Amino acid sequence: MGKTKKTRKFAVTKKIISTKDTRVKSVADKAKAKAEKEAEKAKPKQVEQAISSLFFQYNTQLGPPYHILIDTNFINFSIRNKMDMVRSMMDCLLAKCIPCITDCVMGELEKLGHKYHIALQLAKDPRFERIPCDCKGCYADDCIFQMAKQWRCFIVATCDKELRSRIRKLPGVPSMYITNHKYTVERMPEAFGAPR
Repeated sequence: MGKTKKTRKFAVTKKIISTKDTRVKSVADKAKAKAEKEAEKAKPKQVEQAISSLFFQYNTQLGPPYHILIDTNFINFSIRNKMDMVRSMMDCLLAKCIPCITDCVMGELEKLGHKYHIALQLAKDPRFERIPCDCKGCYADDCIFQMAKQWRCFIVATCDKELRSRIRKLPGVPSMYITNHKYTVERMPEAFGAPR
């Protein structure tokens, strides 16, 4: 008895899923990402509302009495340079100034311990206005930046270069810092202590 010849039936092959089939996981992920991109493009663009108090880069909301948001290191440097904060601010701006301290800055001063107890006592001065903030124990610089961005009616007093560079990006928010044992205001035309 001989071997029977097995002939392959025509057009009957093993069924293989195409690489472009949506059941393949990588293809499904790509299709999903593409659909999300198209949906995002279709959404209307969110444009931030312009601040009505700005006249080009000049902030018309700023005027005497000036409200000045104070950072921790600004208080420490003022004490080191033996400067009376309120009087020096008045000498710089030639107007009444109200120093303001947020809860985060007070918390940071309390955390610094006994070494900075003079700065803490100075911050508790009745001439300083205490501003409550909504942030729960966040970094003081972020708190000050958010306050300045939200209200645009403060001058930010800090000696921190990083915070000053962040404040510079906000239009209409001047910053105050210490140079040559006196206060200087940046981006404010009527300031006496502004660098020439």
